[in-house]
Amino acid sequence: MFLQMNHVGKTFTDQDQQSSFEVFSDIDLSIAENQFVSILGPSGCGKSTLLSMVAGLEKATEGTITLQEKEIMQAGPDRGMVFQQPSLFPWLNVRDNVTFPLKGTMSKKEANDRADHFLKMVHLSRFKQNFTYELSGGMQQRVAIARALAMDPKVLLMDEPFGALDEQTRHILHDELIKIWQETQKTILFVTHSIQEAIKLSDRVVVMGTRPGRIIADFTIDIPRPRQRDHQEVIELEKKVMDLLEGEINKVLKEELSNEIEYSR
Repeated sequence: MFLQMNHVGKTFTDQDQQSSFEVFSDIDLSIAENQFVSILGPSGCGKSTLLSMVAGLEKATEGTITLQEKEIMQAGPDRGMVFQQPSLFPWLNVRDNVTFPLKGTMSKKEANDRADHFLKMVHLSRFKQNFTYELSGGMQQRVAIARALAMDPKVLLMDEPFGALDEQTRHILHDELIKIWQETQKTILFVTHSIQEAIKLSDRVVVMGTRPGRIIADFTIDIPRPRQRDHQEVIELEKKVMDLLEGEINKVLKEELSNEIEYSR
């Protein structure tokens, strides 16, 4: 399998080694090349931590994560990351933001040509000389996507990239992302809180539960694109996922309420 997680677990321990918190354990997940897979789940289930581990920004406490049978031990150019906030350099223009991670790997002309190609793909060609602070939030996120694609990663990792945007902009970028994915055929691992977003974009939706974090469902979505929210198949799948998540969310709320009552005594 292209991207493979075998019995992966993550536990955080405080500096004094006095207490620990298990985020998740025994995660098994296989992702094929060119698949678009969304990870969906309530806050605290570990989905962003899992994505960071695939990126090589966090280390697994147990188990292994492999890409093309090579274990992931650290960050690398074969994985591109897009965060919820674009994390752009405000002192650089749009094109220079895209070429920044390419420095030292190719000539300046080659880097500029590659940046121009992906800026055209995200419809930002005429803004390449603008500073990023002059752009809207949605445009900044498109710059971040172009920057990640310019590195030509094998896997594009996206951690709630549209979560901070208004609904209209989010829907526009959904359509853009699908076009980009179809053109580049990248493998995409996408973290979201939105059931609608996951169903609209993905080939598969992996649902995680919490306390402890674990995979509770893996839906293959064979609904033809473009997918409209009022399509009967979309409505039925959304209800199935919501029913699963409601139980997990209620579990978290009950636990937090119990802790508050205990603390107040």
